[in-house]
Amino acid sequence: MSVLGFLFSACLLLLVVSSARAHEPTEEGVRLSEVAVTAERPVAASSQRFIPDKDILLQPQGRPGNLARLVPGLVTVEHSGGAGKADQYFLRGFDADHGTDVALFTDGMPVNIRSHAHGQGYSDLNFIIPETIMEIEVYKGPYHAQFGDFATAGAVNFVTREKVEEGVVQLAGGQFDTQRHLLMFSPIAGRVRSLVAAEGYFTNGPFINDNRYSRFNGLVKLTMNPTVRSELSLTGTHHQGRWNASGQIPFREVEAGRLDRFGFIDPTEGGRTMRSTGRLQYHYDTTAGGTAFADLYAQYYRLDLFSNFTFFLHDPVNGDGIEQDDRRGVYGGDVGYRQSGDLLGIASTATLGVQARIDDAHVRLGTQHRRERLGTTVDADILQASYSPYLKLEFQLMPWMRLVGGARSDVFTFDVKNRCATCPQQPNGKTDAKIANTKGNLILGPWFGTEFFMNVGTGFHSNDARSVVSNPNAQILPRATGYEVGFRTKQWDRVEFIAALWSLDLSSELVFVGDEGTTKIRGATRRYGMELGARINLVDWLTLAGDVTLTHAEFRGTGGAIPLAPEVTGRADLTARLPMGLSSSLQMLHLGRRPATEDRRATAQPFTVFDLVTRYKLPVKIERGRLEAFLSVMNLTDTKWRQAQFFFESQLKNEPAPVGDIHFVPGPPRMIMGGVSWYF
Repeated sequence: MSVLGFLFSACLLLLVVSSARAHEPTEEGVRLSEVAVTAERPVAASSQRFIPDKDILLQPQGRPGNLARLVPGLVTVEHSGGAGKADQYFLRGFDADHGTDVALFTDGMPVNIRSHAHGQGYSDLNFIIPETIMEIEVYKGPYHAQFGDFATAGAVNFVTREKVEEGVVQLAGGQFDTQRHLLMFSPIAGRVRSLVAAEGYFTNGPFINDNRYSRFNGLVKLTMNPTVRSELSLTGTHHQGRWNASGQIPFREVEAGRLDRFGFIDPTEGGRTMRSTGRLQYHYDTTAGGTAFADLYAQYYRLDLFSNFTFFLHDPVNGDGIEQDDRRGVYGGDVGYRQSGDLLGIASTATLGVQARIDDAHVRLGTQHRRERLGTTVDADILQASYSPYLKLEFQLMPWMRLVGGARSDVFTFDVKNRCATCPQQPNGKTDAKIANTKGNLILGPWFGTEFFMNVGTGFHSNDARSVVSNPNAQILPRATGYEVGFRTKQWDRVEFIAALWSLDLSSELVFVGDEGTTKIRGATRRYGMELGARINLVDWLTLAGDVTLTHAEFRGTGGAIPLAPEVTGRADLTARLPMGLSSSLQMLHLGRRPATEDRRATAQPFTVFDLVTRYKLPVKIERGRLEAFLSVMNLTDTKWRQAQFFFESQLKNEPAPVGDIHFVPGPPRMIMGGVSWYF
């Protein structure tokens, strides 16, 4: 037995014995009346947050990925000139692409997809119905033992409701042929809590090439208590979407007036996707202060993506259209035991668990013209698995001192089989890797409503299986090392202020370029910065909140810029909640100028956009239930802005040679959307 295992066993034994002496067992058949307890949950870092549903409901409707913008410092943008594809994520100096360094979860089930056909860690949030989310949990940095792969810049967990007190039927519409309809209710009452939700969405978007994006989402969740000490939750979801895209267009054409900013080069870009998930969550509370838990999940995922980034650079006849296909099943879970009690007079909690995940995937990259296949570049079966035991310990050493620490070990296996007989040089083979990481968090206070935090930890993100079997000398699981100090203070029950200084080093990056089927090795990187956040209740019904993140990111040794790494991000909102039933929020999002190339000779344009969302409980008497109207104005000032921006070479059909240029997806213009909800 390892030293770590021995220490945990000793702690756990002492906790069980002391807890059993301190708590008399209760007979299984006795039911106690419910007692509501309200308190702020303890956090391990100043950057850790819990975002409630009241903030979620005051967001513009249409793109579920925009919920992630509620996370301080996290910016999401549309990536392909048409909704339907996963967002591009920016956090703590990372252009995390579609999710490589931001771990995303729903009810603890991972959203990131490993060794995805389009990009490592691909995280499509379009299967989320925002109204079903009860809370968003935010954990920044690699300081939390329960998170492993992709949780370098941070981790975000979307927690769904168990039930709703009122059912809702919603009809909404807006500009650009946009429609969104929602049904949500809890059909079963009593000992079983239930939630049923269905969403339909359609838009053509502002693009000249109609987006024709259609989305259907469904969710069913049942929660029950098999015994007075246990709880079981079963959740199923289904998502389908299809869309046309205008792609990333060259700035030179827009600047010259030859192309409208909502125009296109290749009108056949777009895709279709499907995701079905099943989740089981169970826990049993012992009479000795312990909890046994099991969270299991299964997913089936499919994507067909048609893109054209370089136009006619490689194929002057058919163009450079590519097709990326992904079919996979994902299975896994988190099983463990948590024990609370007194250890030598110290209030303590120990959690021992093991997480496992298996991806069984078929991924393909090939050339296409107008969505007709021309050839195959990569065609592979991938079987990738990870097994991750972890330990988390919490000690209340003094009334003013708390220690939260832990460790985890992650073991990966990779098995790639080349299915393309005409592609002998493509990835094929097996390998494995393992990594151990430790975490430590010291919390001091509170004194006069103020707590201080010191955090240190290591984490990692996995690299694409096709890369690691092709390059045996590369780092398969590059390590991230993070440090953070900060404080949070709440004064007069009206003012809350949060500040943090942080740094994060990543040892190496090996990137599989899914759009080309090639591997790219990037060097070690360093990021550091400062975060400031505040929330002020100006009066009982009016709140001002905001945050700003300042970041420096560079390659270690060379000092070169990390392309597209955000240097300044900011968000603010002014929210009124009047007793007359009116709620309104004016919101601002800012992403600053950032280098588009390592030598900083090209830059990505900054943007600042404003949104306005209003909900009003109509004073109309109806036979059953109540009515609520809502209105949202996105890009209130009608700013001309760019979302995703990249610098690379492309060539148009009438150009004699390749041209290095910024290619971008335009941000939507002012868009008005409104509707009515019937609560019953």
